[in-house]
Order: sequence, then structure tokens, then C-alpha cells
Amino acid sequence: MNTIGLIAFALVGSSKAIREEFDLLGITIVGLAMAFAGGATRDLLVTRVPLVLQSPIELSLGLAGVGLAVALSVVLSTPDTHPVTLVADAIGLAAFATTGAIVATDAGVSAFGVVAIATINAVGGGTVADILLDRAPFILFDDFYASCAVLGGCAYWVVGTMGTGGNTAAVACAGVTVVTRLAAVTFDWDLPTVQQLGTRRD
Repeated sequence: MNTIGLIAFALVGSSKAIREEFDLLGITIVGLAMAFAGGATRDLLVTRVPLVLQSPIELSLGLAGVGLAVALSVVLSTPDTHPVTLVADAIGLAAFATTGAIVATDAGVSAFGVVAIATINAVGGGTVADILLDRAPFILFDDFYASCAVLGGCAYWVVGTMGTGGNTAAVACAGVTVVTRLAAVTFDWDLPTVQQLGTRRD
């Protein structure tokens, strides 16, 4: 799951930087930030050394995602909005939510901790990438995105407490996250703002 997430998020982050016309170093930094920031935050929360600092394989996977984004940009005019990138983003979100939930469970945190760390692992990298791109993190104001990771983390905890085993819980987390995210993209879901709620009352 971690491998899938690293490649997918590095691809997505790099694609965003390419659209903003960053140079190759900038593209690499944004791509790696999106791939690793969430996982590094997760590891710090459970008091362990981030995996990216322990294994060169982790960094290699991130760089592979960056290279894939550059290659796609040669053949696609808008790689960050292409269905391939959107699906990769959904898969990365699901993979990192599941990885976060597994790590949190192994660390023995509470149910809230499992959901919180799953969500942080899933959306932390995208938040840092948006800051590097000089824009407000889109999870705060647009799209049904972080909510998918929250639902996935909840699914992991619920299935895990039923005693069905960690693998089943992981499948449930990944499945709920990726399905809800793809549905949100397909049907243009988003959470209402206060202004929209006020309009509905009027």
C-alpha cells in the first residue's frame, strides 16, 4: 500500500507543479513533498523515524512517480486533470489512508487516533504541496477529498473491532476511500459551506 501511495502521490504532486511551470527541481520537490510529508508526519506522531530517512527505496519510488509525471506531461496537455492522474490520486489517497490506519493500530492509539492518523497520512502531503504551490490547501475549501480518508479510517476501525483480521480491515479502508473519492469526482460532490446553508434556508 505504501509503495502504491508513494508513486501515485509523487505523480500527482509533480503534475500540479508542471502545470504551474516550475523548473525540474521545483517539480521534484513538490512531487516528493506530496509523497512523503503525510507519512513523515504520521511517523513522528507515533514516535518513529520517518521511513523516507531509513530506506533509499522509499526515495526511489518517489522519484519514479516524478519521472512518470514528466513523461505524461510530454504526451498530455493537462496531466494534473487527466483521468489517469485523478485515478492515481484516488488510489494514493486510499493507500496512504490504509497505511496510516495500520501504523496507528500497531502503535496502540485510540479509535480517534486511528482515524486521525489515517487522514493525516492521506492528505498531509497534498496540503504541503499546495503550500509550496502558493495556494490554500484545497482540502479546506473545495472538493470531497479528506472526507474520503476519514470514512476509510472509520471503516478500518469498525471492521477491525469486529475481529475479522487486519487484512480485511485494510481492504475495507482502501475500498471505502477509493470508491468514495472516485464517486466524488464523477458526481462532483463537495461539502456545503456556511454561505450555501444560509442560501438554502432563505
